[in-house]
Amino acid sequence: MGRRTRLAPTLAALVLIGSWGSAGAQPQGQVTYAMHVTIAAAWFDPADNTGIATPFMVQEAIHDAVAKPMPGNAMTPSLAESWTESADGLTYDFVLRKGATFHNGAAVTADDVKFSFERYRGAGVRILK
Repeated sequence: MGRRTRLAPTLAALVLIGSWGSAGAQPQGQVTYAMHVTIAAAWFDPADNTGIATPFMVQEAIHDAVAKPMPGNAMTPSLAESWTESADGLTYDFVLRKGATFHNGAAVTADDVKFSFERYRGAGVRILK
């Protein structure tokens, strides 16, 4: 068995354990996630995103975003249930979804989001910050 074969069940488990809180239905069943490339360890940390498409396949499978692009909507609520933007586009206020948790059951807080934002040093850091 190659590395990809063993990694697929691990990714599937992480997807199922993801950041679902008690507010919604709990996941059931199994998800199998396979990739056609050898996965680099750096791809697991969104803070180091290189800006190429392939790492996003890993990151989108195991991490949730405050807001994310989805079909038909360039910015869709995810960990945030809503947000407002200042007139100059430089300040955003997010309302986090109630019941969002980490894989270990700890609540996702504004401090966690702030930590992740401040820690980001990937390819889009100048645009994002």
